[in-house]
Amino acid sequence: MAIIKPFKALRPQAQFAKQVASKPYDVLTSAEAKVEAQGNPNSFLHITKSEIDLPESTDIHSEPVYEKAKENLEAFRKRDVLFSENKECFYIYRLVMNGRSQVGLVALSSIDDYENNIIKKHELTRPDKENDRINHIKTTGAQTGNVFLAYPANAELDALIDSWISKKSSVYDFVAEDGIAHTLWIVSDDKVISSIQEIFEKNIPFTYIADGHHRAASAAKVRKSLGDKRTPASDYFLTTLFPSSQLEIMDYNRVVKTLNGLSQEDFLQKLEADFTVEKANSAYKPQQPHTFGLYIGNQWYKLASKEGSYSEDPIGVLDVTILQNNVLGKYLGIEDQRTDKNIDFIGGIRGLNELEKRVNSGECVMAFSIYPVTIQQLFDIADSGSIMPPKSTWFEPKLRDGLVTHLIYE
Repeated sequence: MAIIKPFKALRPQAQFAKQVASKPYDVLTSAEAKVEAQGNPNSFLHITKSEIDLPESTDIHSEPVYEKAKENLEAFRKRDVLFSENKECFYIYRLVMNGRSQVGLVALSSIDDYENNIIKKHELTRPDKENDRINHIKTTGAQTGNVFLAYPANAELDALIDSWISKKSSVYDFVAEDGIAHTLWIVSDDKVISSIQEIFEKNIPFTYIADGHHRAASAAKVRKSLGDKRTPASDYFLTTLFPSSQLEIMDYNRVVKTLNGLSQEDFLQKLEADFTVEKANSAYKPQQPHTFGLYIGNQWYKLASKEGSYSEDPIGVLDVTILQNNVLGKYLGIEDQRTDKNIDFIGGIRGLNELEKRVNSGECVMAFSIYPVTIQQLFDIADSGSIMPPKSTWFEPKLRDGLVTHLIYE
């Protein structure tokens, strides 16, 4: 059964919460982060994307970046922008986006559970991204990135959380610049904390990584690397757990930098072996499974998978798998999306305009829009021990960095 633990969060003073809260480090480029943090010395991006405070020529994966993150974190604490809770607590985190609300429980999850597959995965990780977070955690002593976990909805837990937030005042409640509302409550009552832990231990056998495979893997590898310096706090990692009934997966699209020696005409012709290919009058966002949008040469196309061009097993039926097997690997030489530099991933929240932008700039040759997977597909694949192609899911709204941080050296 899943083990969760309350903790003494490092968090902002209430008057600084909105200033501190920042988008996750991995959804912003360095340039975008610099713009977001401009004029805001309390933005948590100074810690998670600390290269914004260094010369533009600085290698973002170099030691000075991690040392700057440590320096900035210490400065936030000295200025009393951030402080440590004096008691181990759970936290309830509600996000509201476009009128849709989801309520999660912020808690520490067990690295033993992660390694023993009580916390289930559905993606492999990229070594370069793992190493970045490993270095960040080891240097700062802090898990600044929240791992987004899902669990099968449980009515008893839903009722307990709903009762708490209906009776208690929140410590943070603000609407960010992008219109997403963020509200946080502290659960400090020992009886309620015990009740929540008991529900997980008795009724929730598994949790599932929805977003944050690299953060989870990095936390586990940091613990292993500490050796004799391992601390009790390093046996856990920062998570927010949401019931499956509240979650919605968005599309996770692809941009590609190569035609692998083919002409555009030859490539489009080859696609007709597995797809019906037709021109679209405007940007094409798939409305049903097994259809794709393709943007190439200033033109959008609709690709519809032909019967028999994919298998019906839990992995084979995924549109990200169909794209890999029938396009990326078959014609473009992209065999491993985790490591190949000719492919990049664009979350659906950025819209199809971002795909056009990346292609029109000349940075990429083509882009693909993809129909999203479902939460049940994610659970089924994780339960089967299978692995989705990387970057198969994009969840919104995103948790903000900085509202709660887990210190592993204290």
